[in-house]
Amino acid sequence: MTTEVTAESTFAAWLDKLTVALESADVAATTALLDADCWWRDLLALTWDLGVYHGRDNVAAMLTGHLTPDSVTNLTMTTEFGPRFAGDDVVEGFIGFETPLGYGRGAVRLRNVDGAWAAWTVLTELDDLRGHERRIGPHRSKGPRHEATTRNWRDKREEHVRYENSDPDVVVIGAGQGGLAVAANLGLMGVDTLILEKSERVGDGWRKRYHSLVLHDPVWADALPYMPYPESWPVYCPKDKIADWFESYASAMELNVWTSAEMTSSSYDETIGRWTLHVSLPDGERVIHPRDVILATGAAGEPNVPSVPGDFEGTSYHSSQHRNAKDWAGKRAVVVGACNSGHDIAQDLYEAGADVTLVQRSSTHIISQQHGIPAIFGSNFVEGGPPTKYADLLAAGTPWPLVLEMAKEGVRETARKDADLLAALDAVGFKRNDGPDGTGLMGYALAYGGGYYIDVGASGLIADGKIKLAQGSGLAEFTPDGIRLEDGRTLEADLVVLATGYRNMRETARRLFGDEVADRLPLVLGIGEDGEIGGLYRRTGHPAFWYMGGPLAWVRIYSKHLALQITAKHAGISPE
Repeated sequence: MTTEVTAESTFAAWLDKLTVALESADVAATTALLDADCWWRDLLALTWDLGVYHGRDNVAAMLTGHLTPDSVTNLTMTTEFGPRFAGDDVVEGFIGFETPLGYGRGAVRLRNVDGAWAAWTVLTELDDLRGHERRIGPHRSKGPRHEATTRNWRDKREEHVRYENSDPDVVVIGAGQGGLAVAANLGLMGVDTLILEKSERVGDGWRKRYHSLVLHDPVWADALPYMPYPESWPVYCPKDKIADWFESYASAMELNVWTSAEMTSSSYDETIGRWTLHVSLPDGERVIHPRDVILATGAAGEPNVPSVPGDFEGTSYHSSQHRNAKDWAGKRAVVVGACNSGHDIAQDLYEAGADVTLVQRSSTHIISQQHGIPAIFGSNFVEGGPPTKYADLLAAGTPWPLVLEMAKEGVRETARKDADLLAALDAVGFKRNDGPDGTGLMGYALAYGGGYYIDVGASGLIADGKIKLAQGSGLAEFTPDGIRLEDGRTLEADLVVLATGYRNMRETARRLFGDEVADRLPLVLGIGEDGEIGGLYRRTGHPAFWYMGGPLAWVRIYSKHLALQITAKHAGISPE
């Protein structure tokens, strides 16, 4: 009688061997279970760092330095979702385990090569610290006790948020998706966290952007941690809806937020391990002394506003200041810069009735939303895809260098599907590229946070000549009635929008905290030699300064890892 080979039986047989190898700290036996072209990503579970190890030799070196008989115990197969076949020759499965510090999860992809199953990708991540488990599920709060007091839950919340007689453990600068996500994780781990938001309301970072803005990423990838969207949530969410959701999230997750709050000065005392932050509020100045600060003002950083000579009698501003195109109906508008913001603002102005010219200074990677988004997010973040917690494990279990390598085929496939659109752009002289080394949007996003456009209509307007194109020349100077390009052409304008991108997040740190802090910090973005994103979600070189940022999918996944590191530091259990 032939035993049926299933995804579960295949994965269980492999996992049994891995269990023996790991619990005996046998590096050779462990690496023998891996594909020759394997990838192992560890997020705090073994190495207390974020890192990618490619190939058996590199994995063996990592394990030799960190694997002991108690490094991974109680290794189990998760059956709530999977194991499953992901193609004829790949099995995806999920694991749970324990470490000396806490509880871990993982994702494994097995690949069949010449009849033998070996691990192609392995993820090991720390999920909870023992004794500091997030207050969710079985660890959730029982709620307010019935005490003989006139102070109810709201009274206590309002008193706590004032911090009149205490200091927060952590201060987060910025209440965007990164700040909210990391504050939620820290709060659930028992770390008292205060968010400083310079705008009047949580969500204003989206709410105050241009009138027609809609998110480019789909709903399945965009939830904040612990609070999924209603099933009626649109695939692509308008800015005001996401802004209101952020405000609701802060309330529901009981996050401590000071709005209209701007840090005016700071200093750090390494002797006592405390910051002194001066904060300007509508009712005066406050001084607070947190142990750690997280900069969560956005991975793109400071608006890059070029210094352009000349006097312009019209209106000019950076794309980050664009609000309502209706004010420019019947007027001449020039948008300098041809990536996402430039295209979106040019379309916004055109649809409001402006005469619009887009200045393209260098080539742009173009994909359509229809074909490009499915290629980027694959089968994980789609209608009917895996539950978010497993989709996130699969995403985290695909190291960034492998993401970039896999993106190349997606770029080629999307270009085939978008052939008519791209040909129409070529016909009017629009300059395109395939991204760094053919990696498309992902290559640009990971390296620079920009350089691409996801078409939601502007490309067709350019191809049809409805948005005029001034291609291949930068801005040389302002003239009284417009701009002069580097090739000598002049464009008349009532409005000039500088969609010229953003400087690195380290420059935001420099502006807010000064050179002494900023010079210790890494640049944000770019993939380092360790296979991880520069600067984000990990130690920075300053003992009490951290970066948080990125799109919603990134911050949902990695805010937990940043919070775990800070929680362990404050609890005195960090192994560093």
